[in-house]
Amino acid sequence: MFAQIFEVSAATASKVMAAHMSRNFLLKLPSKVCSTMAPNIISARFSTSSPKASALPRLPVPPLKITLDRYLRSIRPFVNAEELKVTENLAAKFGSAGGVGEKLQKLLDERAKNTENWLADWWLNTAYLEFRAPVVVFSNPGLVFPRKEISSVKEQLSNASLVIAAALDFKVKLDSNEIAQEKMGPHPLDMSQYFKVLGTCRIPAEKRDKLRLPNEKDPAKHIVVVHNNQFFKVNVYGNHGGPLSQGQILGQLKDCIHDSQEVAPPVGILTSEHRDNWAKAHKILSQSAQNKAVLDAIETCLFLVCIDGPPSPDERAAPNQFTSAALKMTHGGGSQGNSANRWFDKTIQFVFGPDGEVGLTYEHSPAEGQPIAVMMDHIVNYCAHRHPQQPALRYAKPQILNFEVANEVSGMIEQAKINLDKLVDDLEMYSFAFTGYGKEYIKSQKLSPDSYVQMGIQYAFFRLHNVPGAHYESAATRRFIHGRTETIRSCSSESVKFAQTMLNGAASANEKAATLRNAIKAHKDYATLALAGEGVDRHLLGLRLIAAENGIELPDLFKDVAFTRSTHMRLSTSQVAGRAESHMCYGPLVTDGYACCYNPRSNDMIFGTSAHNSCPETSARKFAAALEESFTDMQRVLNLSPLAKL
Repeated sequence: MFAQIFEVSAATASKVMAAHMSRNFLLKLPSKVCSTMAPNIISARFSTSSPKASALPRLPVPPLKITLDRYLRSIRPFVNAEELKVTENLAAKFGSAGGVGEKLQKLLDERAKNTENWLADWWLNTAYLEFRAPVVVFSNPGLVFPRKEISSVKEQLSNASLVIAAALDFKVKLDSNEIAQEKMGPHPLDMSQYFKVLGTCRIPAEKRDKLRLPNEKDPAKHIVVVHNNQFFKVNVYGNHGGPLSQGQILGQLKDCIHDSQEVAPPVGILTSEHRDNWAKAHKILSQSAQNKAVLDAIETCLFLVCIDGPPSPDERAAPNQFTSAALKMTHGGGSQGNSANRWFDKTIQFVFGPDGEVGLTYEHSPAEGQPIAVMMDHIVNYCAHRHPQQPALRYAKPQILNFEVANEVSGMIEQAKINLDKLVDDLEMYSFAFTGYGKEYIKSQKLSPDSYVQMGIQYAFFRLHNVPGAHYESAATRRFIHGRTETIRSCSSESVKFAQTMLNGAASANEKAATLRNAIKAHKDYATLALAGEGVDRHLLGLRLIAAENGIELPDLFKDVAFTRSTHMRLSTSQVAGRAESHMCYGPLVTDGYACCYNPRSNDMIFGTSAHNSCPETSARKFAAALEESFTDMQRVLNLSPLAKL
């Protein structure tokens, strides 16, 4: 069953691994934690549960001893024998009868009895809404769609109108419950994230942001189009209640372009700021009645549509089209590009470049990658098979949304430009297609494609740095009500042994293949546990949070060098797949780390990698080359030793 789970297709989203973007929060917790999420939700009335969500099981709290045993196994690559002994003693003390661990476990068990999901509210707060760094690079992923060959603004708008029509068709299917109930093997999955994708917006606030969810009683009928930094409220439903036809949407877009030939003040760039800075600017903007109406239109729209101008210098200098599109979807190119032609707080922003780039950037807090990837596959399929549409008889024309920009806000905009350009300059991205083989070859070797790719990533890191890299992969826990993710700790004693053996010139092909298969099995076993809510990291996070909530001093186990090293995730990875030639991209979790997202298709694998230019030890381009070498090596040893099976 498990091998099927990781053979991901966005068309069958139950097989999609959750998108990565959970940061290293185990090290960055607030001193006090609020256990309720209600004040962070803005909505008249919104049901976040799928029709049968209440029938789903609750996220389990694993037994403390089992978690500690798994934790001790997971830290071995990062400590020497003396350090391991210290950690073992700390774990024994923490988990002893009458110890602080037992006390915290009881408190966590009690919380689990009284909530549908003991982690959900905490996770939204600590992982997203309390995270103060900019959402750009640090949180929001970009998703690159297949490129369209275009040569004019007319074709750019025509393509945009078709994608909008496809997204609206997806919305219609959501509203009529036509999206099939997903399963992971025999287990039905929580579908609630699908209903938070279209219409949701993050709202900046000091210390902790809020989410504005769609209003079920008065659902939005408009999108917001932005061109030359100018925002427009565009109705995409007619007075009869149905969506506009593609031709009518195209006419709406043409009106927007006609009315935005002059570049407007770059207010949108404020959404790329540090969250507290943006909260201050948002508060000032909201003092104007006109601005409040503009903000309301943006925050409540189904999604944003960004019609971009010429590419930024970074995009023009990119090594290939995959990478230039990844940069556009991730940050828009900075102040010299199209970053002000965005509203990074909006859950979905479709982006259309003048050279045929198509994709989206999404704000991560309401949902993981599955609904986004499923929507993308729906859009690509819809665009490939045109559907007849009944045009609306009457509908409203676009409404221009003009911000009133006070002098104080103008100064904040200038600072936001400087800050964003620093982020943009520091992010190195390199996206590519590995064409040597794809998941069909891996399956022919009776191996899990996801575990195989994960071991290729481990091998690539080791061959570059000659040390194990703490490695985050996210596993979906949607088998449980309100489930989000658990961490798969992909770096293991087995993965280190595999990498060392592969780099040992004296080792035989059989020895190399045997260690590869053993490492894949270890990863697959851990991932199975993570998918069942029995990983290490979320349980340890819960113990830390329950301690903070009850005024209990942070236990020494969490101050130990083993904890610090094993949670310094130098590799942040995820599988987000689709049938189309697409890939997701995002920034690294840590300064000296890499991000690596991949789409394993039948006969190729598309990767989006990134690193920080400010770190002399890392290079996304070198990492990409190491990945290609590693996957080539892995196939070679498997072909040379077909009998080296465990």
